[in-house]
Amino acid sequence: MVFTCTLTCLSGTQSQRLFTWNSVQQHYSALPLPPYPFKPCCSSSSRNHNHTFSLIQDCAVIACLRANSAEQAMEAARAAVNGGIEVLEIVRSTPGVFEVLQALVKEYPTKAFGVGTVLNAEDAKTAMNAGAKFLMSPATVKDIMDNVQDADVLYMPGVMTPTEIFSAYNSGAKIVKIYPVSALGGTRYISAIMKPFPHIPMVASQGITIDSVGDYIAQGAISVVLSDAIFDKEAMGRNNFNAIHQLAKSAALQGKIAVEWKRNCRLTFFPHS
Repeated sequence: MVFTCTLTCLSGTQSQRLFTWNSVQQHYSALPLPPYPFKPCCSSSSRNHNHTFSLIQDCAVIACLRANSAEQAMEAARAAVNGGIEVLEIVRSTPGVFEVLQALVKEYPTKAFGVGTVLNAEDAKTAMNAGAKFLMSPATVKDIMDNVQDADVLYMPGVMTPTEIFSAYNSGAKIVKIYPVSALGGTRYISAIMKPFPHIPMVASQGITIDSVGDYIAQGAISVVLSDAIFDKEAMGRNNFNAIHQLAKSAALQGKIAVEWKRNCRLTFFPHS
């Protein structure tokens, strides 16, 4: 017997308008939670993969940090993590990126830190040695894909087209990054591309604002990448880490609301012979 599933839910924007985090908890506290559509994939390093995958899925937000110095990167990262961010990507161009990564991994052992804009296998290896739990690229880099298959790291290659998505997944990617999502159509593109590939976990990246997190999750993305939305350029320029802390707190809250909403969407199953 084959089952199809229909989600009967409000749009992400509507859910954010109607519910605060506390009201979401109260409203749904008596309802059973349906399972997530994706499960972490198994591999020789499945335990670490599962933990990172679960954090990405459960938080719905990946903070992306670009900084002008290692010192600024550390302070901005601390502000974001203390604001509630569980998954943080540091862009490769940040000075001292691997040293910053190593320090953050030691300081916050339960969080997931990774490196972004990784373009070659050498940088990927250095990042893994420094404790990266995930790697991101703006495109699919075959050398990186080949080298991480048996490693304790998730590789999220950048993809745009249906062919790129399917090819990256078939080559071993557990999650793909839809990039640049805003230029491709934003939430409408995620909604359209999920239809032929509902089994492929997708992260939306580029140009996403905090108030649109729920919309992306509602359309099928398991998480979104927030860069300037958290690490505001003006705040970074002034080293205003309190502002970054507040933005991170808001982003983390929106992620929790979106995940809770997704968990509690009513599922109606229609049996077909």
